[in-house]
Amino acid sequence: MSKYRTRAAELVAQMTLEEKVSQTLYNAPAIERLGIPAYNWWNEALHGVARAGTATLFPQAIGVAATFDEDLVGKMADVISTEARAKYNVQSRAGDRDIYKGLTFWSPNVNIFRDPRWGRGQETYGEDPYLTSRMGVRFVKGMQGDDPDHLKTAACAKHFAVHSGPEELRHSFDAVVSKQDLYETYLPAFKACVQEGKVEAVMGAYNRTNGEPCCGSKTLLQDILRKEWGFEGHVVSDCWAITDFHAFHKVTKTPLESAVMAMNNGCDLNCGCMFPNLRDAVRGGYVDEARLDEAVTNLMECRLKLGILEEGEPSFDSIGYEQVDTKEHRALNLEIARKSLVLLKNENHFLPLDKSRIRSIGVIGPNADSRKALVGNYEGTASRYVTVLEGIEDYVGDEICVRYAEGCHLYKDRTTGLAGENDRLSEVKAVCSVSDVVVVVLGLDSGIEGEQGDASNEYGSGDKPHLEYPGFQPEVLKAAYESGKPVILVSMTGSAMAPVWADAHVPAIIQAWYPGSQGGRAVAELIFGAYSPEGKLPVTFPYTVEELPDFTDYSMKGRTYRYMTNDALYPFGYGLSYTEFEQGETSLDAQTIEAGGGVRVTVAVKNTGAMAGGQSVQVYVKALRDGTPNAQLKGLKKIHLQPGEEKQVCITLKDQAFGLYNEDGECMLEAGEYAVYAGMQQPDERSAALTGQRPVCLKVRCEKTQKLC
Repeated sequence: MSKYRTRAAELVAQMTLEEKVSQTLYNAPAIERLGIPAYNWWNEALHGVARAGTATLFPQAIGVAATFDEDLVGKMADVISTEARAKYNVQSRAGDRDIYKGLTFWSPNVNIFRDPRWGRGQETYGEDPYLTSRMGVRFVKGMQGDDPDHLKTAACAKHFAVHSGPEELRHSFDAVVSKQDLYETYLPAFKACVQEGKVEAVMGAYNRTNGEPCCGSKTLLQDILRKEWGFEGHVVSDCWAITDFHAFHKVTKTPLESAVMAMNNGCDLNCGCMFPNLRDAVRGGYVDEARLDEAVTNLMECRLKLGILEEGEPSFDSIGYEQVDTKEHRALNLEIARKSLVLLKNENHFLPLDKSRIRSIGVIGPNADSRKALVGNYEGTASRYVTVLEGIEDYVGDEICVRYAEGCHLYKDRTTGLAGENDRLSEVKAVCSVSDVVVVVLGLDSGIEGEQGDASNEYGSGDKPHLEYPGFQPEVLKAAYESGKPVILVSMTGSAMAPVWADAHVPAIIQAWYPGSQGGRAVAELIFGAYSPEGKLPVTFPYTVEELPDFTDYSMKGRTYRYMTNDALYPFGYGLSYTEFEQGETSLDAQTIEAGGGVRVTVAVKNTGAMAGGQSVQVYVKALRDGTPNAQLKGLKKIHLQPGEEKQVCITLKDQAFGLYNEDGECMLEAGEYAVYAGMQQPDERSAALTGQRPVCLKVRCEKTQKLC
């Protein structure tokens, strides 16, 4: 038992029943006689310290995932935790212990973005369990720090588990999922955060999973999280999720029963108002007081490790407010924004633009000058925002005339209440007529896609019913195209769209996500070639919503690149560059795989183009037998090369990379042959058609079937 565990148990032993119950609430009151100050557990840091004033505002999580760079995620999380400590230090010294002022951050969101309609998918690292695991682990480590005795901040992996919409049903929905899909798709990122990242907290989801409400699920919280994975931190409910047990799920009848179910099955902390019922639950014999003691000990141990109960960590306590929103942090923010942008189309090398050949540029669209489209949800406050319009204006200065038209409202049929329908179309045509090139900036924002209750729009719940740009945005794009001027489409969304018409007509398309407070600057620099794009899609862009399974179907059949049978418009792992990369010698150090072993993949990559650039070396594994998933991402390494430079990349595939889960949730390494695809994209036909390249295919064999876990 650690010194913190021992001390936490000593504190709990001195508490009355009422005091112990009070500490299981997110807004825990002080226990002055024990020297325990009040503490609010609720804080957010999805892509920067959120909801508590000025902080570095990084790109939304889905954009961070598009960097395909776990080292960069670790750097970002370290900056976030530094700013979190700086803000906490000054706030706590001022006696400010309000919500969003603590050191326990309910991030990252490592749910799988299984359906592009889900509004909260922007908070995730995409549709792939491996990529999500790598990003999630590095975020957790960056947040919690590397001090062996103290936590810099406490991270929280959420929402456990099988949570990904629809938003309007989340309080009552039962996500029915097979053991195979559960272990193959929905759990790996959580397992990685627990076992590799040593994440301090796990948050339960609103929904039920196979009949059990997640925040009171014996299967999830006891059998899997504690027993299978050995989780030693604390479990927190999603906010007011325990109320859903009786109000919407109808698995209990009273608030008391709901509190009992959550506590007895492993939930330690209640974001909500149900756990005051635990006093009567213990007195009535429904909850063993020893279980309550365990929960409060878990919570006190976390606070002790953070150094916010007794002796602190001097190096963390000394972090001053001058370390918030620094020049260095803003530089990292811009770097991540640049690396998150994905070039989807660049016909005949239309981009980058040559400033010397342009006299005027039109910037058009509802997201062109939108700060809201920069930030996504769960956002902080930046000291300066640079929209796409402002980024282009700043970049070209007085050399090029920049003209702007809003074009249309993001989703309404007019920009002002008294105007006629599509009231800004004539201005679009006017701007195009006097421009040499037109940048059309379309998309969504967190007012259209996001969490239920946050997103207030014509869709209602925060999910989107289709993959088209809403309102008159398609008409604005077509008007720009019909002007005869070359058009660049910049799409600012937190999810996959289906710009099928644009793909057929527009020479250049950039997926910009919600690129953070510096995002407009990054977009402008990309357009004019200040750097080469290197982002890759962390989600598949399908052609239509009609080809997707029903939104409420949690089976993975037909979902994501791993199980889909149709070609994608833009595939997972795809993204273009301004420079050229040539794959050289590619090899394996072994041709067989067995339990406990692994194989090392070596890939040579050379930059044969004229610009410096970044490239993501991707390794996929496909079991060559019927009934198995498509080739799955199992190895990843980001490299940066100068023109003419060549590097060798070595990626080790452990036995788990070849294992697949069976219907009983067992990971099996089956006898037979496996294909290992190593290259710069996934091994599908659509990626080959878009890039003119294919990964190298190598073969590995397993001689006998073995159980891995």
